[in-house]
Amino acid sequence: MGRDVPELVFTREDRRRYRIKMQECLDAFAQMLRESRFETERPQVGLEIELNLVDGRAEPAMRNADALEAIADPAWSTELGRFNLEINIPPRRLTAGGPDAWETEIRAALNHAEDSARSVGAHLIMIGILPTLRRADVDEAGLSENPRYRLLNDQVFAARGEDLRIEVDGVDRLRTYADTITPEAACTSTQFHLQVSPEDFAGYWNAAQAIAGVQVALAANAPFVLGKELWHESRVPLFEQATDTRPQEIKAQGVRPRVWFGERWINSVFDLFEENLRYFPALLPLCDEQDPIETLDRGDIPDLGELTLHNGTIYRWNRPVYAVSHDKPHVRVENRVLPAGPTVADTLANGAFYYGLTRALVEEDRPVWSRMSFSVAEDNLHTAARHGIEARLYWPGVGEVPVAELVLRRLLPLAHRGLELSGMDAAWREPLLGIIEQRCVTVRNGAVWQKEMFHHIDATTHAGRHECLRRMTQQYMEYMHLNAPVHTWPVD
Repeated sequence: MGRDVPELVFTREDRRRYRIKMQECLDAFAQMLRESRFETERPQVGLEIELNLVDGRAEPAMRNADALEAIADPAWSTELGRFNLEINIPPRRLTAGGPDAWETEIRAALNHAEDSARSVGAHLIMIGILPTLRRADVDEAGLSENPRYRLLNDQVFAARGEDLRIEVDGVDRLRTYADTITPEAACTSTQFHLQVSPEDFAGYWNAAQAIAGVQVALAANAPFVLGKELWHESRVPLFEQATDTRPQEIKAQGVRPRVWFGERWINSVFDLFEENLRYFPALLPLCDEQDPIETLDRGDIPDLGELTLHNGTIYRWNRPVYAVSHDKPHVRVENRVLPAGPTVADTLANGAFYYGLTRALVEEDRPVWSRMSFSVAEDNLHTAARHGIEARLYWPGVGEVPVAELVLRRLLPLAHRGLELSGMDAAWREPLLGIIEQRCVTVRNGAVWQKEMFHHIDATTHAGRHECLRRMTQQYMEYMHLNAPVHTWPVD
């Protein structure tokens, strides 16, 4: 939900009008789909990265407003927590500019931001969950100053009627309550965008759902939460709980959560927006003045403001996006399952695997989602989040196998094929997918390194848990700036 909103109180009339406008937006969207009004000629990819801010000791730095002012670049914005920032990398064609162009652009943007943030006493770190966060960092004082976050927080708790209960069992056990949604800010992600035609959307979304568990297993990078060692990718359970608008009684009735994998394969992008309206009450019932049907009737393109705002408060792991760019509407899949980091090299390898594999799966004669139940795909996601690159996942035709074996034998060749179909030659794709291959060969990713490094420091220094996490985080930042893939990072 990147849109700024005013600070206000909603009435029953606001909610009634918003419900009507959402239905009008959905009707307009359906008409646009029937009339094929969407941009399909130059599909693009995009990338958003959420980052944490730390001080010189790798402790959380509550300086995002100061850092944003110092960076002075519209590509950057605040996020939910005062220790967060987000960069939106400009969209591009997947094969534009040659093998090094996107990496050069991203590294230049991050280096500029790091230099600027340093001037206000902060540093940037790409990591799934900042290991040095303490319970006091994710209270009300940690919430960003932008009124939209305060308003969202108030609406979540108005819907719940009680404090959040956060429970995660891993190596350690986390049990805590929260009276704000600030714990969500601990979860920092990488979001890959893929623009597709409306006709192709269902296939790409289904493919993204089918591989979500594999993605998380390969890229897990969040084993520590508030000083506890939990899942390899603890973002998944933490994010699911930290934005839950349902008290226990409503959960027991089977009401769907707002952080949602979904419940079925789809036939159209319309299915997802229709589910949004059918299943989820509005958190932010703000109405635009634009009449979407009237706008269509006069030949213009509607913003569908209510539809997009509502969609931004439903946190699907693969989310549909409607947007208007250069007066042309388009739809895209927003892939939200991956953590931030560890490096730009790792990030682009994750992107190459995702873009290539989804393309290849969509092109198959018998789609994977026709051979795999939706519930198994969801189970794969949570198994991968718990066990990371050591997970055993189900895949049609092979059964339940170690994820590294599945990727090396089945999925990497498909990812190569998909990138080749997208116009990416071997000289470009082999170094990127080679990083994924070596992660599987070594069975090492960001979560494995963090866990091993923490226990190494603890065994050699006995410095206390938080101090060991702090030293590990400092070492992580040094390797992050070297941009060597995480599977090469030593533990010493």
